Amino acid sequence: MTIPSARHIGIVGCSAEGAALCYRTICLEAEPLMGKHAHPEVTLHTIALADYMRHLSGREDWPAVAEIMLRSVAALQRAGADFVICPDNTIHAALPYVLPRSPLPWLHIAEEVGKEAQRRGFKKLGLTGTKFLVSSEVYPEKLAALGIDFLRPNDEQREKINTIIFEELVRDRKTPESLRYFQGVIDDFKRQGCDAVVLGCTEIPLLINDQASSLPTLDSTRILARAALRRALAKD
Repeated sequence: MTIPSARHIGIVGCSAEGAALCYRTICLEAEPLMGKHAHPEVTLHTIALADYMRHLSGREDWPAVAEIMLRSVAALQRAGADFVICPDNTIHAALPYVLPRSPLPWLHIAEEVGKEAQRRGFKKLGLTGTKFLVSSEVYPEKLAALGIDFLRPNDEQREKINTIIFEELVRDRKTPESLRYFQGVIDDFKRQGCDAVVLGCTEIPLLINDQASSLPTLDSTRILARAALRRALAKD
C-alpha cells in the first residue's frame, strides 16, 4: 500500500528509452522502501522527441525548447504532481528559461550527479552525452559549485557519440562497435586524469556500465530517479 504522505513525482519525458528507464527505476527501487508493489504516485508526460529536435538541429533555440518543457509541466501540474524531474540531460540547458515560469519545483540532474560524485570522493569527471549537452554549461556550472573538475570529449568524439545516441540508443539499438567506441572515449578520459565518467545521456546506461568501463560510472538517469524517490519520501 502506498505511503499516504509520499509526494507525487512528475517526469518530463523527452526520449522514450531514457524516460522509461527513469520511471522503472523509481518504481522498482521504491518497493524495498515502501512495501510490496508500492511506489509513489508518478505521472510521465512526453512530447515527441521530433518537436524538441526541431529546435536543436541547425540552431539551438533554448527558449523554444523551454516552451515545450513548460507544456509538459502544465500537464503534470494538472495531474497533481508535487515536483518535477527530467531524465533528459540535454534539455536542462533550457532550464534557465523554464524555472522562472514553472509552477512546480525541480530537481536538477547535473546537481544530483555532482552531489553523488562528491559523496563518492571523485575529483575530475569525464563528460559524455549529446554534442549539445557536452558543449553546454549544464554540468560545468553545477560541478564548479561543488569544486569538481571535468573534461569534455574532443570534437570528433562529440560528433560520434551524438550519432550513436540519436541513431541507435534512442531506438534501443546497442551494437558492439558502439560499446567499444564508448570504452575508448572513457579510456582517454582515464589517461587524462579523470577518476569517473558521467553517463550524461539517459540512454547511455543502456549501453555501458561499471563492468564495461575502465572508470567508475555516474549513471545520471538512475541517480536522478533515486533523488526523486528520496524527495518523494522525505518527511519535510
